[in-house]
Formats: sequence, C-alpha cells, structure tokens
Amino acid sequence: MEMRIDKYLWTVRLYKTRNLAAEACKKGQIFIAKTTAKPSRIVHIGNEIQVKRPPILYSFKILQIPTGRLGTKLVADYLQNTTTPDQLQMLEILKIDQKNNRMRGTGRPTKKERRNLEEFIEEQPYFVDDGWEFPIKF
Repeated sequence: MEMRIDKYLWTVRLYKTRNLAAEACKKGQIFIAKTTAKPSRIVHIGNEIQVKRPPILYSFKILQIPTGRLGTKLVADYLQNTTTPDQLQMLEILKIDQKNNRMRGTGRPTKKERRNLEEFIEEQPYFVDDGWEFPIKF
C-alpha cells in the first residue's frame, strides 16, 4: 500500500491540516531517505521520514499506511519515533531555557526582580578613567 507524503503526515497527526503538511514539504522541511520530499512523493512501509522543526530534526519510521485520519491513540501502531536522544535532549534544554527568560511584553519587573537587578548593579566595580572615579550607571 502507498500514500502521498503530505496526506500521510496529516493522517498520522504530525500536521494539523494537509495544507500545512504540503507547505512543509515545499519549504524543504520533510525528508525521505535524507532527500527533500515534494508533497506528491509516495511513501511505503519501512520508509524513514525526517521532519525538521527548528532546531530539532525528528525521525520517524513508517510501520503501516492508514486508510484515513487516525485517532491519537492509534498513531503508535502506524508510526515509530526514532528521533536520536541528542535531539530530544536539545528539546529539553530549550524548554528549560524558555522558562528562565523573561517574555517580551510582560511589563515592568516585579519588586523582587528590581531589587535583584539593583543588587547586581551595585556589586559592579567603579570605572576609573584618568583619576576620576564614577559609578557605572545603566
């Protein structure tokens, strides 16, 4: 049995719509056997699919070809995730990093954040230039 790659990506729920799957193929984000795949490329059982969602490259092996869109519980019967551990570790690092960064547009710092910032600035040494000392101001 065979199926187009854009339809397959949609049926196994890697993309929300078939149009999004086709666009990903056109942008060069989908690979079959390490070559970019056009939306009309036919996939077979046993093919290795790679989906590039920066900065991670997910890898999947096709186990079966579905006849229609699958429920989320059935996806594991049709697709095997073979993503390397280093790629998954990079994903975890990104999640941790996003928690530590202040989101743009979240407003002014809280009182505690402001105090921590002031403590950090006060601990910086004075800048000396030609015998004149003055504190660094930001």
